[in-house]
Amino acid sequence: MSRPWLDHSFEILLKTRVFAVRALRRLSPRDGSLHDFWVIDAPDWVNIVALTADDQLVLVEQWRHGSQSVTVEVPGGMLDPGEDALTAAKRELREETGYAAEDWQWLGEVLPNPAIQSNRCATYLARNCRRVAETQFDTTEECVLRLEPADGVAALIRSGEINHAIVVAALNFAFLRGVLPMTPPVPGL
Repeated sequence: MSRPWLDHSFEILLKTRVFAVRALRRLSPRDGSLHDFWVIDAPDWVNIVALTADDQLVLVEQWRHGSQSVTVEVPGGMLDPGEDALTAAKRELREETGYAAEDWQWLGEVLPNPAIQSNRCATYLARNCRRVAETQFDTTEECVLRLEPADGVAALIRSGEINHAIVVAALNFAFLRGVLPMTPPVPGL
């Protein structure tokens, strides 16, 4: 069984509104040698698989600066300080889409990139979503609402139209729990 590496020292190299970068010096559990690592500390995140009463998946399209592209995603975002994941999920769904739901279920949690990130991303299912308000974007975001039939989601992933890794993970939780239909695989893929 793999053993934890023990902290020797650390230094915060950069602190921004969204994340901090830590330089770590840790001791190898195998031989006690020192090694340097860098970790991105970010708030935990939440994703929402939101379905309307007529089985439409609520999606958003938004520009992503890292990939310099528009991505198709489920609604989601960062937890505010002191906020629990379900409260954040309800807030993010309303802010990004104007939708709300009464029926919520936890689907799962992933570590977005445990090699270099310290945060987690929880996924919730919101059923019977309905439009209740206008969107309320942060000053750094602008989303375009998009509804897609639930039975077409797998095809959007297969085609690469949905390619955001933690969004694919969120939708996979929904497939595994039978919330979204898994369509037959495409031969040759």
